[in-house]
Amino acid sequence: MKKAILLLMSVQFFVYLGFGIIIPILPEVILEQGYSEVHVGGLLTIYALASFFTAPLWGALSDRTGRKKLILIGLLGFSMSFVLFASFIEVLPMLYVSRIVGGIFSGALYTAVTGFVADMTTEEERNKYMGLLGMSIGLGFIFGPAIGGLLGTITLQLPFIVSAILTLLLVVYASLILKEPESRADARKRAIVPKGAKTLWLYRIRYLFLFSFMVTFLLAGLEATFQLFQINKIAITPLQLGYLFMASGLVDAIVQGGIVRRVKNGQETKWIIGAQVVTAIGLLLMLFTGSLLWAGFALSVFTAGNALARTVLVSLTTKESGGMYGTAAGMTYSMDNMGRIIGPLLFTWIFTVQPDKVYVLSSVLAILSISLIILFRKSNHSLKNENPAPS
Repeated sequence: MKKAILLLMSVQFFVYLGFGIIIPILPEVILEQGYSEVHVGGLLTIYALASFFTAPLWGALSDRTGRKKLILIGLLGFSMSFVLFASFIEVLPMLYVSRIVGGIFSGALYTAVTGFVADMTTEEERNKYMGLLGMSIGLGFIFGPAIGGLLGTITLQLPFIVSAILTLLLVVYASLILKEPESRADARKRAIVPKGAKTLWLYRIRYLFLFSFMVTFLLAGLEATFQLFQINKIAITPLQLGYLFMASGLVDAIVQGGIVRRVKNGQETKWIIGAQVVTAIGLLLMLFTGSLLWAGFALSVFTAGNALARTVLVSLTTKESGGMYGTAAGMTYSMDNMGRIIGPLLFTWIFTVQPDKVYVLSSVLAILSISLIILFRKSNHSLKNENPAPS
């Protein structure tokens, strides 16, 4: 299991490294070619849209055909998206194509990896391993922008070429090391399973999907407005911003690697509620920014709450999926991407109208979203309660 977990952690790391690596490069690519700045947002949004529409399909496919195959396909497709971006960096339509390809295959990787871990773990140990995957995601976000900025000083294409090569090497390693996990008993024994993703929305797991949207919605809103807000407050520079996000990324990794594994089976909702309260506190602390140190402290508090809620939620969702691990992961991934589509647009607009109100609203929404977890706890309409299908 250890080799498989390390490999799956590597997959998650490179997926989110690839997501982060474009952040410092994309504006320069667009402006250098004389394109409108609107395409910076367009290229980020199209990636999320592609993932949103295809992740549930990948998830259902991984439940039927197996995880390893989907991981290998996802890695090949993700590598191809980097090659396309580097090869056609001066051709705007092809940049959109490359981002669409990247979004599609990142969805395949996320759902297959999550389903793989769910297949090979018991409910008692799943929090621990989901935490390790979450730590890999946090590390990807830390190193992605840093590597993109460093290699981008040589040529703008180099970060994407390096990412493509590393991902291809991961394909070779995965094909040799990974063995298709045996489907757990609860992944096949329920009559409800073949009915597909729509059926999941008939059960209380729907509250977890909606909460997943809120968690990512708030995160994406902060990512879109934090720099603008801190420029007004403390005239923050891009270099200082990079330091702050690197520090918050380390907090993310620590929370997911050290705290999440301590969450006991059956205690997930308590931790999620507590995490969301911490998230709201972090957002309110933003309002009192008067120095770089305070801005970093507020960002780290927000990150700790958001990371804890996000990863425990993923684990709880797999437990509520009635064995449809890949399908549930695909639905969660799509809800996350919807948050990344709507969050930046809405919160940036609010910032242009009322800059000081953006984090007040965010914190209120964080607290209100706890009602979804309360509704989940009160409902007994769970896939776990379905009678096993007759053999």
